[in-house]
Amino acid sequence: MSGKYALDPATRVLFADMGLSTADVLRRAGLPADLFQRGQVWLDEDQFFGFWRAIEAESGDPDLPLRLAECFTADAFAPPIFAALVSPDLDTAARRLQQYKPLVGPMRLDVESDGGTTMISFRWPSATTPPPMLVASELLFWVALVRAGTRHHVRATCMTMPDPPANLEAYREYVGTTLRRSPSTSVNVSAMDARRPFLTANDGLWQAFEPDLQRRLGELERDAVTADRVRAVLLESLPAGDGTMGAVARQLAMSTRTLHRRLQSEGTTFQRVLDATREALARHYLATPDLLAGESSFLLGYAETSSFYRAFHDWTGSTPEQVRTGVA
Repeated sequence: MSGKYALDPATRVLFADMGLSTADVLRRAGLPADLFQRGQVWLDEDQFFGFWRAIEAESGDPDLPLRLAECFTADAFAPPIFAALVSPDLDTAARRLQQYKPLVGPMRLDVESDGGTTMISFRWPSATTPPPMLVASELLFWVALVRAGTRHHVRATCMTMPDPPANLEAYREYVGTTLRRSPSTSVNVSAMDARRPFLTANDGLWQAFEPDLQRRLGELERDAVTADRVRAVLLESLPAGDGTMGAVARQLAMSTRTLHRRLQSEGTTFQRVLDATREALARHYLATPDLLAGESSFLLGYAETSSFYRAFHDWTGSTPEQVRTGVA
Protein backbone atom coordinates (compact mmCIF):
# COMPACT_ATOMS: atom_id res chain seq x y z
CA MET A 1 0.00 0.00 0.00
CA SER A 2 1.21 3.44 -0.87
CA GLY A 3 1.04 5.10 2.55
CA LYS A 4 -0.97 8.13 1.36
CA TYR A 5 -4.47 8.26 -0.01
CA ALA A 6 -6.53 10.78 -1.91
CA LEU A 7 -9.46 12.47 -0.18
CA ASP A 8 -11.45 13.96 -3.00
CA PRO A 9 -12.84 17.50 -2.48
CA ALA A 10 -16.22 16.13 -3.59
CA THR A 11 -16.39 14.46 -0.17
CA ARG A 12 -18.00 17.71 0.93
CA VAL A 13 -20.99 16.81 -1.26
CA LEU A 14 -21.49 13.69 0.84
CA PHE A 15 -21.26 15.73 4.05
CA ALA A 16 -23.96 18.06 2.77
CA ASP A 17 -26.19 15.16 1.75
CA MET A 18 -25.79 13.57 5.20
CA GLY A 19 -26.21 16.82 7.14
CA LEU A 20 -22.69 16.66 8.58
CA SER A 21 -20.56 19.71 9.35
CA THR A 22 -17.27 19.56 7.45
CA ALA A 23 -15.64 21.82 10.05
CA ASP A 24 -16.74 19.59 12.94
CA VAL A 25 -15.52 16.41 11.25
CA LEU A 26 -12.13 17.93 10.44
CA ARG A 27 -11.76 19.31 13.95
CA ARG A 28 -12.59 15.96 15.55
CA ALA A 29 -10.16 14.19 13.20
CA GLY A 30 -7.38 16.65 14.07
CA LEU A 31 -7.11 17.83 10.47
CA PRO A 32 -6.66 21.44 9.28
CA ALA A 33 -9.85 23.46 8.93
CA ASP A 34 -8.86 24.57 5.42
CA LEU A 35 -8.06 21.05 4.24
CA PHE A 36 -10.51 21.09 1.33
CA GLN A 37 -9.30 24.50 0.16
CA ARG A 38 -5.88 23.04 -0.65
CA GLY A 39 -6.83 21.27 -3.87
CA GLN A 40 -6.01 17.56 -3.91
CA VAL A 41 -5.87 16.25 -0.33
CA TRP A 42 -3.64 13.35 0.72
CA LEU A 43 -4.00 11.51 4.03
CA ASP A 44 -1.69 8.96 5.58
CA GLU A 45 -3.10 5.72 7.00
CA ASP A 46 -3.67 7.04 10.54
CA GLN A 47 -5.32 10.21 9.23
CA PHE A 48 -7.54 8.21 6.88
CA PHE A 49 -8.89 5.96 9.62
CA GLY A 50 -9.11 8.91 12.03
CA PHE A 51 -11.17 10.78 9.44
CA TRP A 52 -13.66 7.91 9.28
CA ARG A 53 -13.84 7.60 13.06
CA ALA A 54 -14.61 11.32 13.19
CA ILE A 55 -17.44 10.89 10.67
CA GLU A 56 -18.84 8.06 12.77
CA ALA A 57 -18.66 10.10 15.98
CA GLU A 58 -20.10 13.28 14.48
CA SER A 59 -23.00 11.53 12.80
CA GLY A 60 -24.03 9.53 15.87
CA ASP A 61 -25.90 7.33 13.41
CA PRO A 62 -25.13 3.59 13.47
CA ASP A 63 -26.88 3.26 10.11
CA LEU A 64 -24.72 5.88 8.40
CA PRO A 65 -23.38 3.34 5.85
CA LEU A 66 -26.96 2.87 4.62
CA ARG A 67 -27.35 6.62 4.22
CA LEU A 68 -24.05 6.79 2.35
CA ALA A 69 -25.16 4.05 -0.05
CA GLU A 70 -28.45 5.81 -0.65
CA CYS A 71 -26.56 9.06 -1.40
CA PHE A 72 -24.46 7.36 -4.11
CA THR A 73 -23.96 9.75 -7.02
CA ALA A 74 -21.16 10.07 -9.54
CA ASP A 75 -20.35 13.64 -8.49
CA ALA A 76 -19.65 12.62 -4.89
CA PHE A 77 -16.83 10.15 -5.48
CA ALA A 78 -13.19 10.23 -6.49
CA PRO A 79 -12.07 9.63 -10.10
CA PRO A 80 -11.24 5.93 -9.55
CA ILE A 81 -14.83 5.36 -8.38
CA PHE A 82 -16.29 7.32 -11.29
CA ALA A 83 -14.10 5.30 -13.64
CA ALA A 84 -15.73 2.16 -12.24
CA LEU A 85 -19.18 3.56 -12.99
CA VAL A 86 -18.36 3.99 -16.69
CA SER A 87 -17.27 0.33 -16.93
CA PRO A 88 -19.23 -2.15 -19.08
CA ASP A 89 -20.34 -4.19 -16.03
CA LEU A 90 -19.59 -4.95 -12.39
CA ASP A 91 -16.96 -7.57 -13.22
CA THR A 92 -14.97 -5.00 -15.22
CA ALA A 93 -15.50 -2.29 -12.59
CA ALA A 94 -14.19 -4.59 -9.87
CA ARG A 95 -11.06 -5.41 -11.87
CA ARG A 96 -10.41 -1.73 -12.49
CA LEU A 97 -10.87 -0.80 -8.85
CA GLN A 98 -8.67 -3.72 -7.85
CA GLN A 99 -5.85 -1.84 -9.55
CA TYR A 100 -6.72 1.73 -8.56
CA LYS A 101 -8.38 1.40 -5.14
CA PRO A 102 -5.02 2.07 -3.38
CA LEU A 103 -5.34 5.66 -4.60
CA VAL A 104 -8.32 6.28 -2.33
CA GLY A 105 -7.83 4.07 0.73
CA PRO A 106 -5.53 1.73 2.69
CA MET A 107 -7.02 -1.50 1.39
CA ARG A 108 -6.55 -4.05 -1.34
CA LEU A 109 -9.27 -5.78 -3.31
CA ASP A 110 -9.29 -9.41 -4.37
CA VAL A 111 -11.73 -10.30 -7.14
CA GLU A 112 -12.69 -13.90 -7.87
CA SER A 113 -15.20 -15.04 -10.48
CA ASP A 114 -16.41 -18.56 -11.07
CA GLY A 115 -19.30 -19.88 -13.10
CA GLY A 116 -21.94 -18.62 -10.72
CA THR A 117 -20.56 -15.85 -8.52
CA THR A 118 -18.26 -12.84 -8.40
CA MET A 119 -16.71 -12.33 -4.94
CA ILE A 120 -15.02 -9.06 -3.97
CA SER A 121 -13.01 -9.26 -0.76
CA PHE A 122 -10.96 -6.71 1.15
CA ARG A 123 -7.50 -6.85 2.70
CA TRP A 124 -6.69 -4.16 5.27
CA PRO A 125 -3.27 -3.34 6.76
CA SER A 126 -2.45 -6.27 9.05
CA ALA A 127 -1.70 -4.16 12.13
CA THR A 128 -4.85 -2.03 11.79
CA THR A 129 -8.48 -2.56 12.73
CA PRO A 130 -10.53 -0.37 10.37
CA PRO A 131 -13.62 1.41 11.77
CA PRO A 132 -16.64 -0.92 11.38
CA MET A 133 -18.60 1.91 9.78
CA LEU A 134 -15.96 2.18 7.05
CA VAL A 135 -16.03 -1.59 6.47
CA ALA A 136 -19.83 -1.61 6.16
CA SER A 137 -19.73 1.41 3.84
CA GLU A 138 -17.19 -0.25 1.56
CA LEU A 139 -19.37 -3.34 1.30
CA LEU A 140 -22.57 -1.44 0.60
CA PHE A 141 -20.74 0.61 -2.02
CA TRP A 142 -20.66 -2.39 -4.36
CA VAL A 143 -24.41 -2.87 -4.16
CA ALA A 144 -24.95 0.85 -4.72
CA LEU A 145 -22.50 0.83 -7.66
CA VAL A 146 -24.11 -2.05 -9.53
CA ARG A 147 -27.59 -0.59 -8.98
CA ALA A 148 -26.49 2.83 -10.20
CA GLY A 149 -24.83 1.30 -13.25
CA THR A 150 -27.54 -1.13 -14.25
CA ARG A 151 -30.60 0.74 -12.94
CA HIS A 152 -31.65 -2.66 -11.66
CA HIS A 153 -32.35 -3.60 -8.03
CA VAL A 154 -29.43 -6.03 -7.76
CA ARG A 155 -29.10 -7.96 -4.49
CA ALA A 156 -25.96 -9.43 -2.97
CA THR A 157 -25.95 -13.20 -2.49
CA CYS A 158 -23.59 -13.10 0.50
CA MET A 159 -21.91 -10.40 2.61
CA THR A 160 -19.50 -10.87 5.52
CA MET A 161 -17.54 -8.65 7.91
CA PRO A 162 -15.84 -9.05 11.32
CA ASP A 163 -18.14 -6.69 13.25
CA PRO A 164 -21.61 -6.44 11.65
CA PRO A 165 -23.88 -3.51 12.58
CA ALA A 166 -26.57 -3.97 15.22
CA ASN A 167 -29.48 -3.17 12.92
CA LEU A 168 -29.10 -6.26 10.76
CA GLU A 169 -32.67 -6.17 9.49
CA ALA A 170 -32.24 -2.72 7.90
CA TYR A 171 -29.06 -3.87 6.17
CA ARG A 172 -30.67 -7.12 5.05
CA GLU A 173 -33.54 -5.15 3.54
CA TYR A 174 -31.11 -2.93 1.59
CA VAL A 175 -28.59 -5.59 0.53
CA GLY A 176 -30.92 -8.54 0.04
CA THR A 177 -29.02 -10.87 2.35
CA THR A 178 -28.04 -10.94 6.03
CA LEU A 179 -24.61 -9.58 6.91
CA ARG A 180 -22.78 -12.51 8.50
CA ARG A 181 -20.01 -12.28 11.08
CA SER A 182 -16.73 -13.57 9.68
CA PRO A 183 -13.00 -12.75 9.93
CA SER A 184 -13.12 -11.87 6.23
CA THR A 185 -14.72 -8.85 4.58
CA SER A 186 -16.42 -9.75 1.31
CA VAL A 187 -19.48 -9.33 -0.89
CA ASN A 188 -20.79 -11.83 -3.42
CA VAL A 189 -22.96 -11.05 -6.44
CA SER A 190 -24.39 -13.58 -8.87
CA ALA A 191 -22.56 -13.95 -12.16
CA MET A 192 -25.68 -12.83 -14.02
CA ASP A 193 -25.80 -9.56 -12.07
CA ALA A 194 -22.02 -9.07 -12.20
CA ARG A 195 -22.22 -9.22 -16.01
CA ARG A 196 -25.42 -7.22 -16.33
CA PRO A 197 -24.56 -4.27 -18.65
CA PHE A 198 -24.01 -0.88 -17.06
CA LEU A 199 -26.22 1.74 -18.69
CA THR A 200 -23.60 4.25 -17.52
CA ALA A 201 -20.84 2.55 -19.53
CA ASN A 202 -18.74 5.01 -21.49
CA ASP A 203 -15.52 3.76 -23.04
CA GLY A 204 -14.58 7.26 -24.19
CA LEU A 205 -14.60 8.53 -20.61
CA TRP A 206 -12.63 5.48 -19.46
CA GLN A 207 -9.98 6.13 -22.12
CA ALA A 208 -9.78 9.71 -20.84
CA PHE A 209 -9.55 8.65 -17.18
CA GLU A 210 -7.13 5.74 -17.42
CA PRO A 211 -3.89 7.60 -18.29
CA ASP A 212 -4.37 9.99 -15.35
CA LEU A 213 -5.10 7.12 -12.97
CA GLN A 214 -1.97 5.31 -14.14
CA ARG A 215 0.06 8.48 -13.70
CA ARG A 216 -1.23 9.06 -10.17
CA LEU A 217 -0.60 5.45 -9.17
CA GLY A 218 2.92 5.66 -10.56
CA GLU A 219 3.59 8.90 -8.67
CA LEU A 220 2.51 7.33 -5.41
CA GLU A 221 4.90 4.44 -5.94
CA ARG A 222 7.79 6.72 -6.90
CA ASP A 223 7.20 9.18 -4.07
CA ALA A 224 6.79 6.58 -1.34
CA VAL A 225 9.76 6.16 0.98
CA THR A 226 11.35 2.78 0.27
CA ALA A 227 11.17 1.74 3.93
CA ASP A 228 7.42 2.45 3.92
CA ARG A 229 6.97 0.44 0.75
CA VAL A 230 8.90 -2.46 2.27
CA ARG A 231 6.76 -2.30 5.42
CA ALA A 232 3.57 -2.31 3.33
CA VAL A 233 4.69 -5.42 1.44
CA LEU A 234 5.73 -7.16 4.67
CA LEU A 235 2.38 -6.47 6.30
CA GLU A 236 0.76 -8.48 3.52
CA SER A 237 3.44 -11.12 2.92
CA LEU A 238 4.53 -12.09 6.46
CA PRO A 239 1.26 -13.83 7.36
CA ALA A 240 1.62 -15.75 4.09
CA GLY A 241 5.11 -16.87 5.13
CA ASP A 242 7.12 -14.95 2.54
CA GLY A 243 8.98 -12.11 4.21
CA THR A 244 12.46 -12.54 2.76
CA MET A 245 14.37 -9.66 1.22
CA GLY A 246 14.30 -11.40 -2.16
CA ALA A 247 10.53 -11.84 -2.05
CA VAL A 248 9.99 -8.20 -1.05
CA ALA A 249 12.34 -6.98 -3.78
CA ARG A 250 10.37 -8.96 -6.37
CA GLN A 251 7.12 -7.44 -5.12
CA LEU A 252 8.67 -3.98 -5.54
CA ALA A 253 10.04 -4.86 -9.00
CA MET A 254 13.67 -4.22 -8.10
CA SER A 255 16.78 -6.26 -7.40
CA THR A 256 17.89 -7.04 -3.84
CA ARG A 257 20.97 -4.93 -4.47
CA THR A 258 18.85 -1.92 -5.45
CA LEU A 259 16.60 -2.45 -2.44
CA HIS A 260 19.60 -2.63 -0.13
CA ARG A 261 21.08 0.55 -1.64
CA ARG A 262 17.83 2.53 -1.35
CA LEU A 263 17.26 1.49 2.27
CA GLN A 264 20.87 2.35 3.07
CA SER A 265 20.38 5.83 1.59
CA GLU A 266 17.43 6.26 3.99
CA GLY A 267 19.60 5.29 6.95
CA THR A 268 18.11 1.86 7.55
CA THR A 269 18.37 -1.78 6.53
CA PHE A 270 15.95 -4.48 5.49
CA GLN A 271 16.46 -6.29 8.80
CA ARG A 272 15.57 -3.18 10.81
CA VAL A 273 12.37 -2.65 8.81
CA LEU A 274 11.54 -6.36 9.14
CA ASP A 275 12.08 -6.32 12.92
CA ALA A 276 10.01 -3.15 13.38
CA THR A 277 7.19 -4.57 11.27
CA ARG A 278 7.25 -7.87 13.14
CA GLU A 279 7.17 -6.08 16.49
CA ALA A 280 4.18 -3.96 15.44
CA LEU A 281 2.35 -7.04 14.17
CA ALA A 282 3.26 -9.02 17.30
CA ARG A 283 1.77 -6.35 19.56
CA HIS A 284 -1.35 -6.33 17.39
CA TYR A 285 -1.66 -10.13 17.57
CA LEU A 286 -1.08 -10.12 21.35
CA ALA A 287 -4.03 -7.76 21.70
CA THR A 288 -6.21 -10.50 20.18
CA PRO A 289 -7.11 -12.75 23.14
CA ASP A 290 -7.98 -15.84 21.08
CA LEU A 291 -4.68 -15.88 19.17
CA LEU A 292 -2.07 -18.15 20.77
CA ALA A 293 1.62 -17.25 20.86
CA GLY A 294 2.41 -20.16 18.55
CA GLU A 295 -0.08 -18.85 16.01
CA SER A 296 1.41 -15.35 16.28
CA SER A 297 4.85 -16.83 15.71
CA PHE A 298 3.65 -18.55 12.53
CA LEU A 299 1.95 -15.39 11.23
CA LEU A 300 5.20 -13.47 11.76
CA GLY A 301 7.16 -15.94 9.63
CA TYR A 302 8.99 -17.84 12.38
CA ALA A 303 9.42 -21.59 11.99
CA GLU A 304 9.91 -22.04 15.75
CA THR A 305 8.02 -20.35 18.59
CA SER A 306 11.25 -20.13 20.57
CA SER A 307 12.76 -17.93 17.83
CA PHE A 308 9.80 -15.57 18.12
CA TYR A 309 10.19 -15.42 21.92
CA ARG A 310 13.89 -14.56 21.66
CA ALA A 311 13.26 -11.90 19.03
CA PHE A 312 10.38 -10.38 20.98
CA HIS A 313 12.53 -10.13 24.09
CA ASP A 314 15.28 -8.44 22.07
CA TRP A 315 12.76 -5.88 20.75
CA THR A 316 10.93 -5.13 23.98
CA GLY A 317 12.88 -6.51 26.92
CA SER A 318 9.71 -8.43 27.87
CA THR A 319 8.01 -11.71 27.06
CA PRO A 320 4.84 -11.90 24.96
CA GLU A 321 2.89 -13.01 28.05
CA GLN A 322 4.04 -9.97 30.03
CA VAL A 323 2.92 -7.61 27.27
CA ARG A 324 -0.40 -9.44 26.84
CA THR A 325 -1.23 -9.27 30.56
CA GLY A 326 0.00 -5.68 30.92
CA VAL A 327 2.82 -6.59 33.31
CA ALA A 328 5.48 -5.05 31.05
